[in-house]
Amino acid sequence: MSTQEALALPSPAPSSTVVINARCSLRIEADQRVVVVAGLPVHHYRAEDLVAEAYAMVFLVESGFAQQSDVARAFGRSERTIRRHQERYARGGMAALGREKGWRPGRRRISGKRLRSIEMLKSQGMSNRAIAHRLGVTEKAIRKLVGPSKPAESAQLALPAITSEAERPAASGVPSATPSGEDGDRATESAAVSAPQAVNDDEPVPMSLDRDASDRTLDRQLAHLGLLDDAAPLFCEGSSVPSVGVLLALPCLVASGLFEISRKLYGEIGPAFYGLRTTLLTLLLMALLRVKRPEQLKEKDPAAFGRLLGLDRAPEVKTLRRRLTRLAAQHRAEQLGAELARRRVDQRGHLMGFLYIDGHVRAYHGQRTITSNAYVARRHLAMPACTDYWINDSSGDPLLVITGEVDAALSKAMPRLLREVREVVGERRVAIVFDRGGWSPKLFAATIKDGFDVLTYRKGRCRRINERRFIRRRAKFDGRLVDYLLHDQPVRFLKGRLRLRQVTRLCDNGHQTTVITSRWDLRDIEVAYRMFERWRQENFFKYMREEFLIDALVDYQIEPEDPTRTIPNPERRALDKEIRAARADLASLERELGAAAANNAEQRRPTMRGFKIAHSRLGKQLHKARAHVRRLFDQLRNVPKRVEVRELNERAVVKLATERKHLTDIIKMVAYQAESDLLALLRPHYARVDQEGRTLLHELFATAGDIRVSDRELNITLAPLSSPHRTHAAQALCVILDQTATLFPGSRLRIRFAMHQPRRIGLAFPGSPVERSTSADDAPAP
Repeated sequence: MSTQEALALPSPAPSSTVVINARCSLRIEADQRVVVVAGLPVHHYRAEDLVAEAYAMVFLVESGFAQQSDVARAFGRSERTIRRHQERYARGGMAALGREKGWRPGRRRISGKRLRSIEMLKSQGMSNRAIAHRLGVTEKAIRKLVGPSKPAESAQLALPAITSEAERPAASGVPSATPSGEDGDRATESAAVSAPQAVNDDEPVPMSLDRDASDRTLDRQLAHLGLLDDAAPLFCEGSSVPSVGVLLALPCLVASGLFEISRKLYGEIGPAFYGLRTTLLTLLLMALLRVKRPEQLKEKDPAAFGRLLGLDRAPEVKTLRRRLTRLAAQHRAEQLGAELARRRVDQRGHLMGFLYIDGHVRAYHGQRTITSNAYVARRHLAMPACTDYWINDSSGDPLLVITGEVDAALSKAMPRLLREVREVVGERRVAIVFDRGGWSPKLFAATIKDGFDVLTYRKGRCRRINERRFIRRRAKFDGRLVDYLLHDQPVRFLKGRLRLRQVTRLCDNGHQTTVITSRWDLRDIEVAYRMFERWRQENFFKYMREEFLIDALVDYQIEPEDPTRTIPNPERRALDKEIRAARADLASLERELGAAAANNAEQRRPTMRGFKIAHSRLGKQLHKARAHVRRLFDQLRNVPKRVEVRELNERAVVKLATERKHLTDIIKMVAYQAESDLLALLRPHYARVDQEGRTLLHELFATAGDIRVSDRELNITLAPLSSPHRTHAAQALCVILDQTATLFPGSRLRIRFAMHQPRRIGLAFPGSPVERSTSADDAPAP
């Protein structure tokens, strides 16, 4: 029997399904698109219909079917595009989702102006590579924009101020222009090979059309036209330039990775003369020079401060605030802090065995009504405040700061803090050191399970140990001798399920300080030393509060608070206070009645009935007080311990804006880290570095010096310090920093450091001893 032949039907078009999430998917068949939710088609459109596609993305997000990240991944768009579609749809409906052809509103039209500048340089004989180096872009971008050259038109549009400057070297004090032609390209490549440490290909070099470092008119005009994202640093030679010593911190600031990471996270902050790099460098130098607020820039000479940045003027207060606002609008401060912490861990991994965690309370004295309260220890009262959590390494230097929506209690905030620490340090075993505010045996068990060790003070009462059981321990840590009387024993919590180690120290006044840890491999004296070194973090808070003013408000902006956030019920707090007062009155009456019973004359009142009749007034007061206490306890049982914020305030719930504060705290933290790195380099050359090290750095930062500029180098020569031994220490530091071959950010200038030799002065008479002896020999005999 013959089989039936298959019908020659056309094969169906290939179809595919893009999974958005567990509920939603996007079916693609030829030029048709179908959005499916829970197996049901909810939206259908053609691939060419961009308005319908935008509505489909908005519909999925607004209806709660998918998140922005899922929709952006499925449709091949960015999350910013999804948010832009949502804003347009909320503003104008479907009609607003359509966009006219051509340039979108607000986009910079720079192609024509950039093309004319390129054609002008091309007509002068410069290669694509040389033009790219001149303009601070890639060679590929130049090839895309060049096209057919029109020398006649470009000659009419060329700027006369730079026509003759492209082929001759730069003026004194300014780096020379890139040589033209292929010879210039080969020269650039040979220079890069001969001095690899002095060239950083990852750092883009901005363009500059100015030749006078004190007059940046052309660069400001380029920024006004949208052709410049950041001004190139151009230095003017000079002598006794004020505060030029602060540039000694540049090698440490560049090594921290702040400029590189910020460029990857923030990109650029728009066409501007003061761009991202200049803004960050200004804030860092302000922190090192103890310019604690942007408003204090009014007291600084903008021209003198601008010379440190390689500009004719430093940014003004209003300009700096605008740049901070642009950076804060991107909400990348938390990611920036995490990336900097990872870089710090890679550089100083040997100091990450012990991490100190503590909260720093910033009191708020403004007129806003904020819902967050905290106990301010230095004022001994609870008041409106915000809590920032700092994580420091074993040397006391800051590693990470977390500013955000966390609970005031350290024990409540610890799980989130440990997640942040784990993302930064990786899989290594770390001991977390904190004070009694984080005491919680359940938290200890969870922390140990997550791969951390705990080290903290024991909270609450415990059995006192006999003084004869303490043993004297001596050791040397971090160059210091330590002498403790210690007792070591195991303890159990959570009904015996959690076994920890208890180390107790006996102080000279007889007080016993108890430390709890999960580290069984350490000596008891090292456990005590690491715990008591937690005061390094308290000293750090005091130093940052006084020197960097971390408690100051950066702005007066507010943002909506989460109305569902729970806080302790103030009604319950008032009841607790009333109960304490009632119980105190009850205890006073009971004591009075007891004293009357003890002093009762049995000859006059031998029976209890007679005693009660004689003290009937006191008995009635006692019964009334007991009834009042019972009534208050009944009310307390019906009052919840925590309530939502919206239940306490009929107005909009607000809190202080955190992004700009977080960003400035990170910049100040990087400045502190740079000081610590310089202090470590200075330690072998200065005997009193622990007592006067940071004071010496402050003097060094404020020191004047000479600036000399060549084609490839920026030479900084500092004036001698107040004493010869400080000058010798600073000179040794300059030698070490000079070997790093650091490039000034935004340029190809290698920074070289040196110190002027101190003048030798005798004890009794001016001039050196050699000069005095020479003059004595030349004197005529009597």
